[in-house]
Amino acid sequence: MTSLDLALLYLVAAVLGVVACRSLKLPPMLGYLAVGVLIGPNALAFAHDSASIEYLAEFGVVFLMFAIGLEFNLPKLRALRTAVFGLGLAQVLLTVAGALAGNVLLATGFALLGRAWELPWKGALVLGAAMAMSSTAIVVKLMAERLELESPHGRLVMGALLFQDLAVVPLLVLIPALNSSGGQMVNALAWAGLKAVALLTLLLYGGQKAMRWWLTLVARRKSDELFMLNLLLVTLGLAWLTEHFGLSLALGAFVAGMLIAETEYKHQVETDIRPFHDVLLGLFFITIGMKLDWHPLVESWWLVVMLTALPVLAKFALIAGLARLFKSPPGVALRTGLYLAQAGEFGFVLLTLGAQHQLIAPQWVSPVLASMVLSMLATPLLILYSNRIVMKLSSSDWLMQSVQLTTIARKSIQTEAHVIICGYGRSGQNLARLLEGEHIPYMALDLDPDRVRQAAAAGQSVVFGDAAKVQSLMAAGLARASAVVVSYHDTPSALRILHLVRTHAPRVPVVVRTIDDADLEKLKAAGATEVVPEAIEGSLMLASHALALVGVPMRRVIRITRDARDRRYGLLRGYFHGADDDTADELDQARLASVTLPSDSAHGGHALEELALQAMGVAVLSLRRASGKAVLVDERTALAGGDTLVISGMPAALALAEARLLG
Repeated sequence: MTSLDLALLYLVAAVLGVVACRSLKLPPMLGYLAVGVLIGPNALAFAHDSASIEYLAEFGVVFLMFAIGLEFNLPKLRALRTAVFGLGLAQVLLTVAGALAGNVLLATGFALLGRAWELPWKGALVLGAAMAMSSTAIVVKLMAERLELESPHGRLVMGALLFQDLAVVPLLVLIPALNSSGGQMVNALAWAGLKAVALLTLLLYGGQKAMRWWLTLVARRKSDELFMLNLLLVTLGLAWLTEHFGLSLALGAFVAGMLIAETEYKHQVETDIRPFHDVLLGLFFITIGMKLDWHPLVESWWLVVMLTALPVLAKFALIAGLARLFKSPPGVALRTGLYLAQAGEFGFVLLTLGAQHQLIAPQWVSPVLASMVLSMLATPLLILYSNRIVMKLSSSDWLMQSVQLTTIARKSIQTEAHVIICGYGRSGQNLARLLEGEHIPYMALDLDPDRVRQAAAAGQSVVFGDAAKVQSLMAAGLARASAVVVSYHDTPSALRILHLVRTHAPRVPVVVRTIDDADLEKLKAAGATEVVPEAIEGSLMLASHALALVGVPMRRVIRITRDARDRRYGLLRGYFHGADDDTADELDQARLASVTLPSDSAHGGHALEELALQAMGVAVLSLRRASGKAVLVDERTALAGGDTLVISGMPAALALAEARLLG
């Protein structure tokens, strides 16, 4: 095959694999591995390993290490120091030690049977190091979807994952050195360690100022192309430097990420580097899948099952036990063990490196690869059913959850007609201050224990709880609440909250914050009373300032902005009239009215257009069924008895429309 043929084959395989996994709601990495197996020399044989493809795929690991380096800033390490250097360090060391001890026991047992054990201690060390890794890509994505990153077990999991990623750096130096004899290995490790310390000291102490100065210089040119080229130059240049120092490409990329992490360009770099990181890492996983030979798997299926089940169970027990030693509650410890029990992407890197240096016999590679893939496939299921598993294994976990819910309920029990704020970040705190100014009670739920502790100490009504769980919402007094506000932009979480509110308190209105209006219809269909996109609000403020600066009278600017909001937000098209309203005497202002149809209404089953409300100058803004379910309104919407309509128009028109609806 020509280079173009090979490139097209990889691209087609990658696209098909990712589409299949997305359809099945599985991580894309598994799709890359699967198509690698299919097109590889051991299956359909469409492609064979080539030096150029493998070298290009190695860049995927380079950019993965660069992305990990971006996460290793000093404040984050300090915040998670117990989890990183306590739980993470102990887990990696004990996993490797357990693999070595198990290898010795198996070798002794085989010797007693008069047979030779084919795995030397160096190979066992490589396997132990590979099995010590967990999948950062899969676990972090699933925890983010479940809103568990800031939960107690989420912080422990993140700390352990961070240390595992950090431990890859010395392991990439150690594994090639294992191929030497005893004295040479010690000399090679000492020399590699000396060079690593010298280079890292030079880069980290002198490199931060140089990196900030250089990135600032490049950014001032205001060229996206130049910034991207410079980013690739820095990443690959430092990788080349460490490789020529006898270390590894990945170490240089990791250092480059650490240097940029301390600058103000970190978030821009993360966005720019992601396409290279994702595509090249996908290519790396395809090459890994191509190495998987299915013939030994059929012949030794029992070995694959054993290599899948035993490491997963052993890692689960080890990590859960270590978490208990670090004084975590039983439920938190068990969840941490379940989330970290699988193999990880860096395990593939270490296993491949060990095979390249003849530390692992070829007959071991395919069964171990298959077992790692199977354990990763099982991860979504383990996390999905983690609560059920923990409840069965820990009799005290339900008690701990009950204590947490009791804490929420105790704070909200005396509260009536309050606002439940889901998320107590900057937007949630600003909302809380405005509510306090109007003497409106509120109850905020947040998953950041540090933020909750500080805010509660300041006397604010905030508790630790997951707003996407029905128990937390009910304990916060959902049935008595006057409104629910989702103050963070996470559409999947907002949809879960909307479903829970519509199921358990259908008459409570919900306001949702989003970045833009991409998910507007989806959120409206799920029952959101109003959706507030930040991008639109920002554009309105930008336009109002610009109009004022170019000489448009301020009263006209205010009217233009108000009209734009009226067109955008249904609930701002007028107001509900009250006796104490400041504008009660202004009859030329649009107003809102809510009308509930009688249960035996003559309009039941008829389309909204048949009422001809628009001809009266009245618009229907929202419709809520008797069950509490919100319905997207259009002219073809069929009415039913008990429906509540919110209509907008002038006072006289509203009176006519109300008479027609109730007549």
